[in-house]
Amino acid sequence: MFAAVAIALIANGYLLTRLPSRAQIPAVRIELFALLIVFLSRFDLSLDFIHRKVGYLIIQGATTTLLISAISVSIAFVLALIGALAKLSSSGIAIGIATFYTSLFRGLPLLMQIFILYLGLPQLGFVVDPIPAGVTALSLCYGAYMTEIFRAGIQSIPLGQWNAARALGLTPYQMMRLVILPQALRVIIPPTGNQFIAMLKDSALVSVVGVWELTYVATTAGQKEFRRMEMLISASAIYWVMSLVLEVIQARIERTFRNAAR
Repeated sequence: MFAAVAIALIANGYLLTRLPSRAQIPAVRIELFALLIVFLSRFDLSLDFIHRKVGYLIIQGATTTLLISAISVSIAFVLALIGALAKLSSSGIAIGIATFYTSLFRGLPLLMQIFILYLGLPQLGFVVDPIPAGVTALSLCYGAYMTEIFRAGIQSIPLGQWNAARALGLTPYQMMRLVILPQALRVIIPPTGNQFIAMLKDSALVSVVGVWELTYVATTAGQKEFRRMEMLISASAIYWVMSLVLEVIQARIERTFRNAAR
């Protein structure tokens, strides 16, 4: 058995090497996807149950997940820009606040941040609903990570660009908006896109406080009819599709910035 599998793998590898490079990529992807389907087919899955529930997962779960992620990444984008500018400023107070912020929220697990906000704030008299608590935790956490991305992107701009902007008499605000940030975005966009995809998956953690996002909906629907594996696999497939769509969007944005740079 193992000898036959080994021979088949060797033969398949040889055939793939005979293909042109452009054909090798889709061929490998198709083969790996087929292997994944074969692996999943070994599970005792009810396709009828998946068919009945997948629409509910998309409408209720995936929509909430995308909404939470979109709001969180927008807030994190603003926090990251403010944090990066604060770290690059000459103000010791601003640097101290930004450094403490990034150290704290990068040092605590995201799940712990969600619990602290959702369970801790009511003890101070601020009752927070699950979705605002989850959005706040995601925004603060990813804003801390993205602060370093923005800082590195801004610092990547050559000193000559800064001097040229000053020579034109631009104010610091105009210099940043018209000269520095448009160039820095070429460096910032790729890792920021990766952070958004990571946030999309980490949004599953807000299910612990009862948010009806994709993971919560999947586990709840599967638990009612003892079909958890069907729902978990379906939710995983939806996460994957959303990530693929975001990868395509990210690639197009990067291409746009590269063309503008040329």
